[in-house]
Amino acid sequence: MTGGQETYEEGQLSVTEQGATVWLTGLPSAGKTTIARELADRLRTEGHRVEVLDGDEIREFLSAGLGFSREDRHTNVQRIGFVAGLLASHGVKALVPVIAPYADSREAVRKRHQGAGTAYLEVHVATPVEVCSVRDVKGLYAKQAAGEISGLTGVDDPYEAPEDPDLRIESHTQSVQESAGALHALLTERGLA
Repeated sequence: MTGGQETYEEGQLSVTEQGATVWLTGLPSAGKTTIARELADRLRTEGHRVEVLDGDEIREFLSAGLGFSREDRHTNVQRIGFVAGLLASHGVKALVPVIAPYADSREAVRKRHQGAGTAYLEVHVATPVEVCSVRDVKGLYAKQAAGEISGLTGVDDPYEAPEDPDLRIESHTQSVQESAGALHALLTERGLA
């Protein structure tokens, strides 16, 4: 250390310069976006470049016109994964709170990241459907129960929970700050924070 600054071998990036994709998967109203935004604030305070790729915003601007069939959901996830990978390859921590209900879709994104030499972490926000339906942030569970919509992930459409995620967060048993703290600890353990 010289002058209070860490020194790095030529070509080695500091942890604030290293990009990564952190995919937060879970049911609707599980707490994915809330945790991602909390973590983003903490990382920005530490000097990281961070972008939150919120699933609802992506659907509106990047995936407009896609429905909710298995094929369309897969296409949506691949698009988001591509953008996240681009950001990560340029030193951004891309936090991706997106349901991504199918394991094969998430695995395709992971493989693309690995092939590019970009860090990819899968985080399962494992909030039970009973808790999600009470939270019902967007009113989806109430609409499904009233018969106004169908194809709600985890209710009348499949959700394939990750079998071996890098981290499993049970947001219903801890505060948002504790959940974001657990995710930050994972990033630190992996040399990314």
